[in-house]
Amino acid sequence: MKNVLVTGCAGFIGFHVVKRLLKLKYKVVGVDNMNNYYDVGIKKSRLKILHDRNFIFHKMTIVNKKKLESIFNNYKITYVINLAAQAGVRYSIENPYNYIDNNIVGFLNILELSKKYKVKHLVYASSSSVYGLNKQKSFSIKDSASHPVAIYGVTKRANELMAHTYSHLYNLPTSGLRYFTVYGPWGRPDMALFKFVKNAIANKAIELFNNGNHIRDFTYIDDVVELTVRALKKIPKKNSKISEDSSNSPWKIYNICGSRPVHLKKFVQLIAKETKKKILIKNLNMQKGDVKTTNGNNKITIRDLRYKPKITIEIGIKRFVKWYLDYNDKK
Repeated sequence: MKNVLVTGCAGFIGFHVVKRLLKLKYKVVGVDNMNNYYDVGIKKSRLKILHDRNFIFHKMTIVNKKKLESIFNNYKITYVINLAAQAGVRYSIENPYNYIDNNIVGFLNILELSKKYKVKHLVYASSSSVYGLNKQKSFSIKDSASHPVAIYGVTKRANELMAHTYSHLYNLPTSGLRYFTVYGPWGRPDMALFKFVKNAIANKAIELFNNGNHIRDFTYIDDVVELTVRALKKIPKKNSKISEDSSNSPWKIYNICGSRPVHLKKFVQLIAKETKKKILIKNLNMQKGDVKTTNGNNKITIRDLRYKPKITIEIGIKRFVKWYLDYNDKK
């Protein structure tokens, strides 16, 4: 049986990825530090659902290399999916050290141990935040990622470059997944959809930065999980030359997005429709660390992973609202 280490397993994406891997009969070792950046209760609820004889959970941080090494050593890890990170773009402006520790030092530990224990493939979370001030209408992995606007994006770009170095020096296959605004059931309470639905149902105003004139490439969680698992199975190989979208080392980057950007005002309208509420709006100025538009080009992702995201924003929001109501009824 293949042993997969999933870090950040109690997080939004991590939880869903573990569910899929268990369904596929992998043995999963999950680690999560269960920090209180957002409600720990929802993390505990996710873990209860993951109760399975093929799932082993350890509460720990990837910053602790000694404890992390015991996981690699004791469970004979074959594959790694690193989703552990300090999340949040805006939070990173006020708390940069948390991001350096968790997202860079922690990732270095993952790389070192993946090298030492000769894992077959390391897949890790990157982010659309790496594009920053990129002026392209549609972000491609061929575009520059040299101008991030918050420390969060800096750490994710650093992860990509660190991974490339290890792929080049040690022939460690790595794949970085640039996730674009992931949403869906069991989503993060600090993200827009969760906050907007919560406030709409409570008849409270929602805050729209930049007066709601943002555009986001919302990507539904089921599509994200499908692409993540497909990426895990597609192990990069050495190439004869460096191309625009790859390297001669066993290293790949993928945009994980639906390539169907949505204006935030339409997003709010769909929430109003599904909650059957009149949305109260508080317009605010653009916030530091934000970008106006994210729109990913996923042609290379579709070509390599042979999957095109299916879930529209209309279906995705409908599913989320249903989950949110059920979740809160059971509390």
